[in-house]
Amino acid sequence: MQIGALALLAFMAWNAFLAVNHLKQMQKIAALTLESSMIQADVSGVLKDLTDMETGQRGYLLTEDPSYLQPYTEAKGRIGIDFAGLRVGLANRAERERSLESQLESLANSKQAEMERSISLRQQGYRHRAFMLVDSNEGMEYMDRARGLLSSLSVTETSSFARFDRERSASLSKALTETIVANSCLLVLTACLFGLIRYHGQVLEQEAAQSRQELAVRDLQLEKLMSALSNQARSNTSAIEANASLLLQNYGGFLPRQGHEYAEQIREASAQMERLRQDLVGSSGSNSDEKAA
Repeated sequence: MQIGALALLAFMAWNAFLAVNHLKQMQKIAALTLESSMIQADVSGVLKDLTDMETGQRGYLLTEDPSYLQPYTEAKGRIGIDFAGLRVGLANRAERERSLESQLESLANSKQAEMERSISLRQQGYRHRAFMLVDSNEGMEYMDRARGLLSSLSVTETSSFARFDRERSASLSKALTETIVANSCLLVLTACLFGLIRYHGQVLEQEAAQSRQELAVRDLQLEKLMSALSNQARSNTSAIEANASLLLQNYGGFLPRQGHEYAEQIREASAQMERLRQDLVGSSGSNSDEKAA
């Protein structure tokens, strides 16, 4: 039973260890999945920022209306934050992804510089020069290369996200299998331990019943022995008392005073022994009645 109890505690500890280990694994995968999602969001944000800046640039160059620069201005304020988030997200990624981010940021700076030059020319009244800068396709080349880098980053993160999802599914499957096995072992061990406890209880009951039976037999033997000893003692004390009485009755006149006193003492002592025997027999009978009850 001690070995079974220790084994039960060991299985419970093992089950708890497995649960904590799988929980940590799931938390790690969830954190990586969230990180991949945030990187995807930053990639989309950078692409949106570049697109909004280019849209604002083209609108202003065509109309010279400053309101068209609002998307450009807003995107210009956001793109630095999005690149900072992208750098943080890719900090633990492979060198290739960090290199793609560095190239992307360099292209974005070049594209932004190209857009600022064209806007500055348009603001100074050099409309033809501004359009010539646009027609040189310098900005389009920057955008095409930036889109290619963003697409590569997106594909890589999509692959990572799929891998994390597969790892999560595999971890869940493994956790389910190990939990079933551990709980099954725990259930079997618990059932065996309870069965052993029940069997041990039955054995103890049988031993107790056998002990009570043996005790009853010994009580009966002791009672018979006490009865025999009581009868023998009664016979002996009766004989002593009778002889002492006969001695006093038949030869009392011939006995000296001291002998007469001895005979009286013997008769009184035999009477006291008889009373003591009766008291002991009465007490023993009362105890027997109590045990029987």
